[in-house]
Amino acid sequence: MQAKLKLLVLGGGTAGWMTAALLNHHMDKQLFSVCLVESPDIGIIGVGEGSTPQLRTFFATLGIEEITWMKACNATYKNGIRFNQWTKGFSKNSYFHPFPSPTDRQTAGEFLVNCHQRQQGQTLHCDPDSYFLTAQLSEAGKGPLVAPGNPPLPLNYAYHFDSHLLGQFIRDLAVTRGVEHIQGTVAKVECEPNPAIHAIQLEDGQRLKADYFFDCSGFRSLLSQTHLQTPFIAFDDNLFNNAAVAIPTPVATAPLAQTQATALDCGWAWHIPLRNRAGNGYVYSRDFCSADEAETELRTHLGLLDSEVQAKHLQMKVGRVAQTWVGNCVAVGLSQGFIEPLEATALHIVQETIEQFISAFTAGNYTAEHRTQYNQIINARIDGIRDYIVCHYQVSNRVDTEYWRANTSNTTRSASLEQLLHVWRQGGDLTAEINRQNIAQYYPAISWYCLLAGYHHFSKALSSETATQPNEAISAHIARLVGVFSDHSTLITN
Repeated sequence: MQAKLKLLVLGGGTAGWMTAALLNHHMDKQLFSVCLVESPDIGIIGVGEGSTPQLRTFFATLGIEEITWMKACNATYKNGIRFNQWTKGFSKNSYFHPFPSPTDRQTAGEFLVNCHQRQQGQTLHCDPDSYFLTAQLSEAGKGPLVAPGNPPLPLNYAYHFDSHLLGQFIRDLAVTRGVEHIQGTVAKVECEPNPAIHAIQLEDGQRLKADYFFDCSGFRSLLSQTHLQTPFIAFDDNLFNNAAVAIPTPVATAPLAQTQATALDCGWAWHIPLRNRAGNGYVYSRDFCSADEAETELRTHLGLLDSEVQAKHLQMKVGRVAQTWVGNCVAVGLSQGFIEPLEATALHIVQETIEQFISAFTAGNYTAEHRTQYNQIINARIDGIRDYIVCHYQVSNRVDTEYWRANTSNTTRSASLEQLLHVWRQGGDLTAEINRQNIAQYYPAISWYCLLAGYHHFSKALSSETATQPNEAISAHIARLVGVFSDHSTLITN
């Protein structure tokens, strides 16, 4: 009998265990074995506590009921993201970024048309909050599931969770299903010149050979960047944030099903409600304030100046490797790169990285035949997400601090983003441009319209920022739908 090919994941945490679980689930167990090696001496960052809706497909793929993992991980629901104070000088300096859903088909069309005509100078209502059900569900304290006795209404939603507990839950699941778990710290990496990883040696003397390695070793990127010397492409020319400070607070009595991202002097603060606490933090640039100044500003924002609650400080390396798959090594998670957490895309990229690898590897009959195409696909996805996040900073009208002046005056952007903004500012068909560039799979047109309209980023100045009221029929329709959904507090306590 032919020996199984060995797939070795280096590093635990959520990224490592998601990688191991997906490989173990999808790859033929008659041909492959999966092993994960993690060091008990190396901690994980563990503050990424939000997801995109793709996490639903991860657990559905593994056959895990939502209620099971959510209870184990103190998880709550996430209808979307509320952006506060990213603009100045308007009566409403806030907007909600929804996850586009089938229920929006009756209301989103008018929003898109109004935005397009508003660019032509017409006085039409363009506040995205008026057109999307999930925005008003969050405002009303509702979750994304209908109350018992009502017919289902499909919504696209995501989650908040304790990242440490999530990693542990997936670890236990993966080990139960056959993933070998080895604890140990790497002492030596054996590389081949072609380039490839041949084996790793642990401090206890174990020598572990494998056919394919998955580098989930965090920002150290022990295999990909350190030993295979994969070049790293920094995004610091238009994503200035490179540090964060986090402070937990008690959970609210009725936590809203939304992430809040509030712009501060040198970055932005997150607020993520869990079942047992709230996660708070400040993502900022060390080029514009010190760690102590950032912590003071966050404590002031939270009303915790006199609190003894300890803060956790982190540094971020923002960018990506030039190639995710090099030789027989695939970089995953922070080893692969990191885009600041504004849109909670970290686990989304982990899933895409592994699922696309499995697809390419299998299609190539377990060879590197499709490696070049795979790397192009992954790079395009990361760069597409980067562009959307960069846009948040560059279309803001804030000039009240040095940090914001540097961002709003920055014109360093990709050709893709440059063209999108050009079409928008000229009053062109933004949806057609997104389709022409084939980038809707990263962020659909609705997301771009919500961002640009939510920022009041219109070409033609009008005497009134919202000269008309929302369509009464649409408002009544959404209000009726809101009434059939369950309170978020009920959903997370049952």
